[in-house]
Amino acid sequence: MGGSNESVSVDAEKIHLGGKEYHIRTVSGSVSVIVYGDPDKPALITYPDLALNYMSCFQGLFFCPEAASLLLHNFCIYHISPPGHELGAATICPDDPVPSLDGLADQIIEILNYFRLGAVMCMGVTAGAYILTLFAMKYRERVLGLILVSPLCRAPSWSEWFYNKVMTNLLYYYGMCGLVTEYLLQRYFSKEVRGSSEVPESDIVRACRKLLDERQSANVTRFLEAINRRRDITGGLKRLKCRTLIFVGEHSTFHSEAIHLMSKLDRRYSALVEVQACGSMVTEEQPHAMLIPMEYFLMGYGLYRPCHFNDSPRSPLSPSCISPELLSPESMGLKLKPIKTRVALEDSD
Repeated sequence: MGGSNESVSVDAEKIHLGGKEYHIRTVSGSVSVIVYGDPDKPALITYPDLALNYMSCFQGLFFCPEAASLLLHNFCIYHISPPGHELGAATICPDDPVPSLDGLADQIIEILNYFRLGAVMCMGVTAGAYILTLFAMKYRERVLGLILVSPLCRAPSWSEWFYNKVMTNLLYYYGMCGLVTEYLLQRYFSKEVRGSSEVPESDIVRACRKLLDERQSANVTRFLEAINRRRDITGGLKRLKCRTLIFVGEHSTFHSEAIHLMSKLDRRYSALVEVQACGSMVTEEQPHAMLIPMEYFLMGYGLYRPCHFNDSPRSPLSPSCISPELLSPESMGLKLKPIKTRVALEDSD
């Protein structure tokens, strides 16, 4: 398996850990994966929403000291970018076929095999959550658990399909213009942080706006077209046996999608956390609200935060918001055992 091992530019003052970028050739094209942490630890893979990458979708969560300590202490992080969404990406050749979301889910298995990973924890936001859910349905033995943020599971509604078509046309004729950026910011964030004529937009929205300006419009169009052609996967959700933790912002455009997805999951294995006064991208808008639910969720796998963070400020959420089933793996029919995170290469006799 081939792949280049190019270093990624990292701000050492913000990320206290070196990261490395890998460009991996797959059947669906080249994909960028940024790896942070000790590769001998269990793997956590992330997948962002439309027009985003790890910097614009997950940095709020990973720059939150407590969440970062919980995740980086327990996992090696593999940030997957949608094709052409990585930092500094060139425009994808227009003659290359546009992969479906099913194809992008299949691409993940090639990434896991490239790094010789076994079963992994998955974290995705909106379209990325759909792709990881689909991946978990197709490759159940390779998924330890799902952390889904404002996830999708049904085919686009008429209104979403229409807005996506309008955005596709704007991208084609005008590129990443102001209207496209505003539509995307509404998709990600609540009105409170987007600001108004009286209140300036927040720092996270300004930072996201700047990163959106760097996206290649043709690459965003390709991902958007795939999202607009997605199929309804609710029929397969009952077959999911991995534990699933869902976050959704109270003001998320996709709030009803998350509720619908939760209603189709086996309640013995799943929990929903609604985050008040928040849009879809909880990882950026209110990352602290994810801390305690994730702590309880990961306790089921025998994973904890380092003790020296125990006296630091806590998430505003109380543990009572967590489904009791998540606190007792035995009651869910799960047996705690060492997590096998890597696949050994065996020479054929």
